Amino acid sequence: MENTFPAYVVRKEQDGEVKAAIEQLRKEDLPNGDVTLQVQYSSVNYKDGLATIEKGGVVREYPIVPGIDLAGTVEESVSGRFAPGDRVISTGYEPGVSHFGGYSRYARLRSEWLVPLPPGLSEKEAMAIGTAGFTAALSVDALVQAGVTPEMGKILVTGATGGVGSMAVAILAKLGYEVTASTGKKDKQEQLLRDLGASHIISREEADMPAKGALGKQLWAGVVDPVGGSALAERLKQIQYGGVVAVSGLTGGTAFESTVLPFILRGIQLRGIDSVYCPMERRERLWKLLGGEWKPDRALELGIQEITWDQLPQTLGAILQGEAVGRTVVNTMEASI
Repeated sequence: MENTFPAYVVRKEQDGEVKAAIEQLRKEDLPNGDVTLQVQYSSVNYKDGLATIEKGGVVREYPIVPGIDLAGTVEESVSGRFAPGDRVISTGYEPGVSHFGGYSRYARLRSEWLVPLPPGLSEKEAMAIGTAGFTAALSVDALVQAGVTPEMGKILVTGATGGVGSMAVAILAKLGYEVTASTGKKDKQEQLLRDLGASHIISREEADMPAKGALGKQLWAGVVDPVGGSALAERLKQIQYGGVVAVSGLTGGTAFESTVLPFILRGIQLRGIDSVYCPMERRERLWKLLGGEWKPDRALELGIQEITWDQLPQTLGAILQGEAVGRTVVNTMEASI
């Protein structure tokens, strides 16, 4: 292990201002944990952007190293689960929020936060999937477990050019579902969405168009919704009998107003998706699928941008402004500036 190594550290000044910069850390600067690993890749998520701003609302204690996702190789372990040389993934739990995360060449974590890297994935591919792809997989799994099959009809994916949305489109298309992708970037990203496997592309305005009355036409067998907000109420009105809405995000807002009618007259389900504290049994099962029959090959081939340390500030700023498309991974092995 190197004597010093680069990390992207966020600190809060005495005047309350939050500042982030690349620093050189030492082994003893790392927090407690029973597994120390060399990080090879991390990824860029909306939550990581929030961790770098004063009113982000996600960091519990400063200083913090953001990066809620990481993949690497175990260097030291006093855990019975992992040994030196094991290749592992961490998504969710505390890293990047209350525990130093993936924007560091080395990390020390608790073994119960780690998942073995599936044989079908490289570290880079795992981070291209990351929390966004894992959330997409949880959303697809909610549809599958509820009995929504490709034969039942179209699946709507909102925010389809974002991390969760693009991964959901690729996974659903691979599993044989007919996907309608909704995006606010239709003119610019229509070809990308078709390449990911979407059969139909509609604008955000079309997807959010209010339905007349308490119930609308039954348009969707299911919805993967990482956007949320008031338009969620309109989507609930348009779900087919027995359909499912899997909601995982709030970029469109946290509140919506609905009635019980879609639930009691059409028997639909509204499933909340949490990737942070998802039980380990389900977590490991879905990561194995993501390395196998659910592997989002099209998304991994088309929508992945790799950046280095010096590009982190600009990239984090872009994701906060809603300008991100697809997935971005951070190569932590590159030399720091």
